[in-house]
Amino acid sequence: MYIGLDLGTSGIKGIVIDDAQAVLAEATAPLTVQRPHDGWSEQDPADWIAASEAVMDSLAGQVDMAAVRGIGLSGHMHGATLLDAADKVLRPCILWNDTRSAREAAVLDDNPDFRRLTGNIVFPGFTAPKLAWVRNHEPDVFAKVAMVLLPKDYLRLWLTGEHVTEMSDAAGTSWLDVGGRCWSGDLLAATGLDRDAMPRLVEGSAVSGKVRDTLATRWGLKDVVVAGGGGDNAASAVGVGIVKPGQAFVSLGTSGVLFAASDAYQPDAASAVHTFCHALPDTWHQMGVILAAADALNWWAGVAGEDVAALTGALGDLRAPSRTLFLPYLGGERTPHNDAAVRGQFLHLDHATDRAAMTRAVLEGVTHAFRDSFDALTGTGTRIDRLIGVGGGTKSDYWVQAIATSLGLPIDLPVAGDFGGAYGAARLGLMAATGAGVEACGTPPIARTVDPVIPLHDDFLTAHARYRAAYRAVRDLD
Repeated sequence: MYIGLDLGTSGIKGIVIDDAQAVLAEATAPLTVQRPHDGWSEQDPADWIAASEAVMDSLAGQVDMAAVRGIGLSGHMHGATLLDAADKVLRPCILWNDTRSAREAAVLDDNPDFRRLTGNIVFPGFTAPKLAWVRNHEPDVFAKVAMVLLPKDYLRLWLTGEHVTEMSDAAGTSWLDVGGRCWSGDLLAATGLDRDAMPRLVEGSAVSGKVRDTLATRWGLKDVVVAGGGGDNAASAVGVGIVKPGQAFVSLGTSGVLFAASDAYQPDAASAVHTFCHALPDTWHQMGVILAAADALNWWAGVAGEDVAALTGALGDLRAPSRTLFLPYLGGERTPHNDAAVRGQFLHLDHATDRAAMTRAVLEGVTHAFRDSFDALTGTGTRIDRLIGVGGGTKSDYWVQAIATSLGLPIDLPVAGDFGGAYGAARLGLMAATGAGVEACGTPPIARTVDPVIPLHDDFLTAHARYRAAYRAVRDLD
């Protein structure tokens, strides 16, 4: 058996799978986020450990832990967990959605070495600008920093006593030479750090250490290895089998993600596409990020005073996009605009516009945003042949078919089940324990395929062009 632990912002999830990758047990424990100031987002790493202990205790009550051979880890990326020389946490972890370091990010991004070596814009959410902020605003804390760990890797330290991270999570720090898959001394020096403050690097499917004796005794584990694991999206990709060129997934969660696997490093930082290492050796991935996907629909449902399912279920069959446009930039946008200031708008409302038309506009606005990310990814040379759809938004057939039609690609929908970060982490635990290769990362059973409505494809492209023009007009007004 193999365990996957996925550290999310709102909770930690653990699952157990067997050799056939069937889920045998699962458990969750909640977490909260502290926001002491506007734009701040923090968590106490001690809460992660307490939640992980609760999850492991629950799993131990469901299965015989003596049969476990490997554990994999997944978690939210970019967090700055700062430790002193005795591995004591120096301050709350600054999370991925914390924006306090916008000025520091801009300064680092002005240094051309960052885009050249990392293949990415230095976003405020990444780890390096957070350390620059600590250096500027909490110098006493910065002077004590002996080790910087990403959130899931603090769980690894607790489990194994080892300071280790893996390539996919490290790629989101702005310190990794993403093409060379190694730390860059020059980038670290630009934030006042050196390699001694960085954990050892392994691949996600490699062994990073073994569970410490005290914890092994507590849960009845016997000689269990801990895999490198993966950042949340990379681990989720392993969970749904997106590991080879041409494979991609579209995630309709709170945010939206278009994730494509690649066997080559082909960055285009200016497009705001994230180019990161994958959780498997000699593999990379590219990712377009939409900050408000299902979140935009949930916002509209609240304004309309109606249930999401009722709003989308009343739309009937897919039709050509309406003249009404919605820009889904409720909190800025990532790909391809890298624009934290832009905000959402409805455009071209008239007397005939009703609730159904505005619901369609919201779905279509997010659909156009996915087309933006698709164009950005394929513009770098990344091949996307077929898509798997994941996330709560895929319950809307209208929405899924709109995206399929805009992109001109079928979207496969898996059978019911959780194939996300915890499942991918468990697969990586299996690979580390058994030496299995990429063949362990098959796609889940597909319940059905949603095909594009080809006669409407050009209509969606025309609507997308109007959407892009609307974005430019909004920015010109600002």
